Amino acid sequence: MTLTLFFSPGSCSTASHIALAEAGADYRLVRTDTKAGDQRKPEYLKINPKGRVPALVTARGVLTETPAILAYIAQSFPDARLAPADPFDFARMQAFNSYLCATVHTAHAHKHRGYRWAREEASFRDMTAKVAENETACFRLIESEYLAGPWVMGEQFTVADPYLFTLAGWLEGDGVDIGLFPRVQAHYRRMEARPAVRKVLAEMAA
Repeated sequence: MTLTLFFSPGSCSTASHIALAEAGADYRLVRTDTKAGDQRKPEYLKINPKGRVPALVTARGVLTETPAILAYIAQSFPDARLAPADPFDFARMQAFNSYLCATVHTAHAHKHRGYRWAREEASFRDMTAKVAENETACFRLIESEYLAGPWVMGEQFTVADPYLFTLAGWLEGDGVDIGLFPRVQAHYRRMEARPAVRKVLAEMAA
């Protein structure tokens, strides 16, 4: 069947978009303008009551949360080999994706989404001021401990790679020089050269 991805250009949905392209999946895209508040409109909340992107509509229902969507894509298209076959290595990949979701993305979100955690304007400013420091700490850990090279899991390209690529793409906007992390930067450039990534970037710009 055709999978439907609700996405917003430049958001974390880019990871799922790239995974679909890498898998060779038949998919269609529904652009969701989060700056205009499309994610809070009743018609979208019927699809994803969380009011977030991405959302992936499948034959069995709607999936949300990037790590879950990435795992689904990898397991639905086994010939693409987008996840380790070994259960322990699969769990390690999921641990990395969970770190990106729960820690790295959250550190980034403090820049524009302070209202999720606080009410006072001074609190928003304080959270924003910590973003670069927190992101630097996150990527220093990824650089030293979790990027096996050339891909996240080593020689095998997996769905962890588009997720890392997506979040690394936010660094400059968060005031962090990606050049501080040479291995992450090299990974980012390898990702940019992949045909699936070029395809996705063109689809986002269309």
